[in-house]
Amino acid sequence: MGESGLFGVMTSGASTAALQSLLPLIGQLTGRPVVLLSRSVGVGDTYIPNRLKRGEVADIVIVADDLLRQCMVDGLVLTGSRVPLVHSLVGMAVRAGADRPDIATMDAFKRTLLDASSIAYSASVSGQYLEKELWPRMGIADAVLTKARCVGNERIGAVVARGEVEIGFEQMSELLPVPGIAHVMPLPPEAQKITLFSGAVAASSPDPDAASRVLQFLRSAQAHPAIIASGLRPVDS
Repeated sequence: MGESGLFGVMTSGASTAALQSLLPLIGQLTGRPVVLLSRSVGVGDTYIPNRLKRGEVADIVIVADDLLRQCMVDGLVLTGSRVPLVHSLVGMAVRAGADRPDIATMDAFKRTLLDASSIAYSASVSGQYLEKELWPRMGIADAVLTKARCVGNERIGAVVARGEVEIGFEQMSELLPVPGIAHVMPLPPEAQKITLFSGAVAASSPDPDAASRVLQFLRSAQAHPAIIASGLRPVDS
């Protein structure tokens, strides 16, 4: 972002709402206007490592910790610059006006999944967990996947809000800001996956020192209220 004078934050969807609230403070810290280069990690052209490999410039990168570590191995972010930032929970939502599904227990959650006419889930970390780990562990993968839709190019909440599916799954922080959906609920504890999201200085950053300062700010107590309000949990809280 150096030539344009902007400070670029490349982030997956889970951290977007919190970062939007923090943009003025980040701008004060860097002395530059801040732009969020934000999409769900997903797949294909919008996959954050692919964007970095194509030469897109950013100052910091915030993604699930496992993916960030791989970005470091691939030379897309600077070695030693990783900062653990937030924990994220998987949530479920329905269209506004729909009845509240019962997912209070594992048995109720299983019934809700089997009774649902259609389901959407993310192509990124939460959806991979549902498809490859949770639903097989629950013994319902075959029944669920025949009526499920994996979405990689937009927020799950938008698909639910349009009435294209009955229920949808995504990180809580990605569901909460979407209009037209309701009853955004975390999965029951036995089904929940808590994902660590971390940040690092992008290898393409024209100002690594400013990028490091921003990462330390995002880890600080000053950033915690915006993080908590977005549905995330600060690492240090």
